[in-house]
Amino acid sequence: MNNPLLQKFNTPFNTIPFEEIKLEHYKPAIVTSIEAGKQEIKAIKNNPETPDFKNTIEALERSGKTLDVVSSIFFNLNSSETSDAMQAIAQEVSPLLSAFGDDILMDDELFKRIKAVVETTDADKLSTEQAMLLQKTYKSFVRNGANLDDVSKEKLKELNTKLSKLSLTFGENLLKSSNKFELWITEESDLAGLPEGVKEAALMAAKSKGKENAWLITLDYPSYIPFMMYADVRQLREQLYKAFGSRSFNNDEFNNEEIVKQIAIARHEKANLLNYVSYAAIVLEERMAETAENVNNLLNELLEYAKPIAIEELQEVQNMSNMLGGPSAMERWDFSYYSEKLKNEKFAINDEILKPYFQLEKVIEGAFITAEKLYGITFEKRDDIQTYHKEVTTYEVKDEKGKHLAVFYADFFPRESKRDGAWMTSFSGQNKYDGTEQRPHVSIVCNFTKPTETKPSLLTFNEVTTLFHEFGHALHGIFADGYFESLSGTSVYWDFVELPSQLMENWCYEKECLELFAKHYKTNEVIPIELVQKIKDSANFMSGYQTLRQIGLGRLDLAWHNLAELPTISVSEFEAKATKETDLFPPLKGINSSCAFGHIFQGGYAAGYYSYKWAEVLEADTFEYFLETGIFNKETAKKFKDNILSRGGSEHPMQLYKKFRGQEPSTKPLLRKSGLLKNEKVS
Repeated sequence: MNNPLLQKFNTPFNTIPFEEIKLEHYKPAIVTSIEAGKQEIKAIKNNPETPDFKNTIEALERSGKTLDVVSSIFFNLNSSETSDAMQAIAQEVSPLLSAFGDDILMDDELFKRIKAVVETTDADKLSTEQAMLLQKTYKSFVRNGANLDDVSKEKLKELNTKLSKLSLTFGENLLKSSNKFELWITEESDLAGLPEGVKEAALMAAKSKGKENAWLITLDYPSYIPFMMYADVRQLREQLYKAFGSRSFNNDEFNNEEIVKQIAIARHEKANLLNYVSYAAIVLEERMAETAENVNNLLNELLEYAKPIAIEELQEVQNMSNMLGGPSAMERWDFSYYSEKLKNEKFAINDEILKPYFQLEKVIEGAFITAEKLYGITFEKRDDIQTYHKEVTTYEVKDEKGKHLAVFYADFFPRESKRDGAWMTSFSGQNKYDGTEQRPHVSIVCNFTKPTETKPSLLTFNEVTTLFHEFGHALHGIFADGYFESLSGTSVYWDFVELPSQLMENWCYEKECLELFAKHYKTNEVIPIELVQKIKDSANFMSGYQTLRQIGLGRLDLAWHNLAELPTISVSEFEAKATKETDLFPPLKGINSSCAFGHIFQGGYAAGYYSYKWAEVLEADTFEYFLETGIFNKETAKKFKDNILSRGGSEHPMQLYKKFRGQEPSTKPLLRKSGLLKNEKVS
């Protein structure tokens, strides 16, 4: 009973008492919560009353809530504040959680009750949300083996446990492989071309490792990306590129090649066991795209427009290299460097010109003001809410009437205990059970440029859009307004979940929004109009190339999960075959994307990486509507909040979208916005 994870949180808004939780609390809390969950399931099965929606479907929906909270705390921290000890616990508890989930989804007695509810319930008497939960619950059981015989069920349980462990190991290997590499520079001449802020950050990184008069470059994005863009010393760019491209692909204990193949094969076997032709078929059945054919049709349509432009863009960069006396045949480690030179020449704009206007604290404030102007909400910093790391900041979110709406956590800087990338997550969901409302606790986690001894955290423009992107996800969670937690907030189809996030990025390009927060960190001067125009003018710089890259990753993902047969060739050969049409550079030995493709082998994007492009179609169509009515038009914003942000997964996303937009989305706005649709006038 002394375990803080199993006690009522006596904290503001029932937030997590992070400071009281120790590593040794997690496994006992998970084991105890699993046992409690089993008793709740037993009570549902033993209920003598005739199965109905309330005593079976809703009861099942509401079971296991303590386990949900404990496991979400644990796995969120395993991504953002991990350690070897925590990873060891993850390896122990993941099979337990996987087995518990399987036991529920393959329970014959429980499934009989659910089936009885489906067969006897008058759907017309259910609300839209109840009907969705009933359908989702039934399909979830069927899709997870409820109709299998006992032998097949056991085989499925083995596969699920295996996949759970493999996915964890993949992520651990990737983090350790990334942290293992360090590029130490002792000659200042090797830093030629790097902006002062990048050099200062590298100096601080070296000092943190106990070394003076040296500079440390790592594979963390804020270190890696500017080095590839600005470093004049080509052989160092090559060394860094190869280190980044070979993460978990080296001949060491962190190699992921065998794990990638095992995951792909186990997922394929799981699909076949459930009578699906492929793992992609399972996934896409519960997506807007519905089939692999529809995904391929979208990717092929975009490829048709993007590839010719990407080839032209690559030639432009090659011409810049030739003009500056660079290599006559560019390699991959040259592309960022010379494309940045080209961008400078064409638009006279780069991150070093823009960064002084994007101080992190002001960008955060800008995101908050944008949300206030659109939706009337406010963010109030709180110092009485516990956090899991000293760099995490907390806020209370209030609606336009000053009523509590959510708790918001923000964690912005890289550290060795945090995985790469940026993401939004939730520590507590939203529901309206028993006449009371539980409001959500949401978090965004990023890896932005740290402050130095002489400068605050100044963001690149890409980091600005990343912050707005994750903030868009956060708004989806903050505005959650459903009854059932599993249909609330971001609990939507994965090719719909990126709509709110990618939509928010658009405001970063608009003068009316930029002038709210883009102010010089020294003078407080508002960003000059000519720089705003240059940001807009350069928005589509390399858009063909970037689109091609996304298509390539989408195809690679689909190749691993839409297998016609099990892969017998190496991971490298498999990848080369899948990306041949989208890779504009010659093959490079020792480089591999699959072994570091955390989205699909560690995260939840398996057979779903295409979702980013799918959602881009939706967001471009949506933002055209905002442009027509005004980017801060409250009526349009209210329609978006009422029909998209607050509705979660309570209804099919296409129906929600049509209620908001009045029509199905078209690919044309995206092609126009990306500059890929030439010679067409916007109507």
